Amino acid sequence: MTFFSSQVSHAAATDRILTIKSKHWILIFSFIFCAYMLFAHLGGLPLISPDEGRNAEVAREMSQSHSWLVPTYNGLTYLDKPAFYFKTIALSFSLFGESEAVARLSSACFGFILLVVMFLFCQRVYNQRTAILAILIVATTPLYIVFSRFVIFDMSLAFFVCSTIFACYLAEECEEKQRIRWYLIGALSAGLATLIKGPVGFILPTLVVAVFNGVEGRLGAMKRVFALRNWAVFLAIVLPWFIGLSLLRPDFPYYGIMRESLARFTTSEFHRTAPVYFYAPIIAGTFFAWSLLLPESIIAAWRERKRWNRADCLFVVWAIVVVLFFSVSQSKLPGYILTAVLALGVLTARVFSAALDNSKGQCARIARHGTITLLLLSTAAALLFGMIAVDPELIGSIFQFKHEKFNLFISAFLPMAITFGIVALLSGLAFWTQNMRLVLAAFMSFPLLLLTVNFDVLALYAQTRSSRSLAEQIPETLPPATELACMACLPHGLPFYLKRLVTVWSRDGKELSSNYVEFTLNSGKPWPEGIVPLAQWSDWLASRTHPVYLLAKKDQLTVLKTIAAERGAKVEKLGFDYWAALLPTPKGN
Repeated sequence: MTFFSSQVSHAAATDRILTIKSKHWILIFSFIFCAYMLFAHLGGLPLISPDEGRNAEVAREMSQSHSWLVPTYNGLTYLDKPAFYFKTIALSFSLFGESEAVARLSSACFGFILLVVMFLFCQRVYNQRTAILAILIVATTPLYIVFSRFVIFDMSLAFFVCSTIFACYLAEECEEKQRIRWYLIGALSAGLATLIKGPVGFILPTLVVAVFNGVEGRLGAMKRVFALRNWAVFLAIVLPWFIGLSLLRPDFPYYGIMRESLARFTTSEFHRTAPVYFYAPIIAGTFFAWSLLLPESIIAAWRERKRWNRADCLFVVWAIVVVLFFSVSQSKLPGYILTAVLALGVLTARVFSAALDNSKGQCARIARHGTITLLLLSTAAALLFGMIAVDPELIGSIFQFKHEKFNLFISAFLPMAITFGIVALLSGLAFWTQNMRLVLAAFMSFPLLLLTVNFDVLALYAQTRSSRSLAEQIPETLPPATELACMACLPHGLPFYLKRLVTVWSRDGKELSSNYVEFTLNSGKPWPEGIVPLAQWSDWLASRTHPVYLLAKKDQLTVLKTIAAERGAKVEKLGFDYWAALLPTPKGN
């Protein structure tokens, strides 16, 4: 966004005014702050279902079985995603033990290293202050914080996708041997991104680089991108995995290419469809509070588009291509645009860098206008949460809302009111004093307060979405060798917390939230051990030689009570959503 490029020339002069010592300490503080945002309380939340519970269990089983090529989930082959990311978690488990913090360590490390890479890139193409602002803004973006603390593939994928794009950009800034070296690094990164999440790992950076080079009038650069040496590096990374897995699981090529990739992008069968404008509100929410600057910044940037420099053009193209690509896709999830949010973070850093240089310029006006909006929103939120904290029944009377889980969150409204009150106070001071550093602090305060004042609120939310409390309620005094079974359900994370596999009674395998499991169960072959056709539960129970501890949700409670009554067992409630009965071993077995 170099509509402010005339102001940016002041940045070099400003950098010279700062002493080397002060710049050194600012840099150290910035990275310490970023590390806190990504690593603090990493194990303070239980694993959230379904993704965290499932992915942690896949990694746990991998660390136990040492099956590094073919992952399993609850004992069933799980090929929804390549094994690379699971390997990083499995190795962490082997080194540091099995816990929520260790399960999340891989994502947090990838998130932090990506900030380091982004800093080095921005320092090279802009200046150190812009680079520092970029990592501070990205590290205080809700989407980035969440996926750096979530047991899921998106952050590791983002690291290698971004590295590929950075390398291809820098390659065209260099000559001969250095250019070749950068392109080889890009090919290596694209290969590793493919090992994390399949074809999107190379398709996404290729699209960004191709469109960027087209806008720059450098389409000839694509010949260098696709040079034979780069293909050789890419294929050397990807082919051993693909061929090895295909030999072990012959159905994988069809599933991986046709079902998991093409069908996900072109059809609605994965039940992740959303309107084409889906990512507009997602960006507004997951890039908050920085998203308040976007509308005015976009208009101003477009008017001054002829003054963009090459790096600005890259980040603008990057954000647009990623959002458009996934807007066209039939499968949409917030994490898909993680790298676009990173690009927006860098462009926002450009706005603040120019605003700090010239407090009377256009960028400073944009920042102040965003501060007014932040002040109004945070004041309204503080008042709303404060009223609910005083009278918790208010929300029920207004929205006619009743839910047994609601009482868990009554204690959370006061901290939320305090949080928004502090944000409002900082925003008011920033607007009153016209101090750009206070403006920056006001925008950074919301996510920081979420991880401090409101961390217990996050823990309460995670508790309602986790199987940890359910696992803790399963009696430790169950008879030896008791089998654990779930009727038409599988609480994700339960196998991880219990350190054991669970038999699932199922109609079609949907309880495992695995597209590959559903694909194999519908292939007409006999179902594997560990999953029982729901219609055959009676025969399965009759064949047991040990007691069975059977869990069910509310929609199967009547059936569970009937089964328990026939066997003289008692049904007990476990938490909000589950009931269970200890069924004795059938006589004669």
